[in-house]
Amino acid sequence: MKKYKIEIEEILQKVFDIEAESLDEALNIAEDKYREGEFELSPDTIKETNFRPYEELIKNKLSEKER
Repeated sequence: MKKYKIEIEEILQKVFDIEAESLDEALNIAEDKYREGEFELSPDTIKETNFRPYEELIKNKLSEKER
């Protein structure tokens, strides 16, 4: 049997209400709170799961650099 490298990617999504003076400020607050652990995403917030060959990612990244 051959071995294959398969990447599994989970996309988590959750909406948080943030009070701010502007959208930019709200995005900064959200990022800070996420990094500080105040906003957490858990397995029950999975929006999408993708499975793909790992080699495909390497080829795509190489071709992007050539552009």
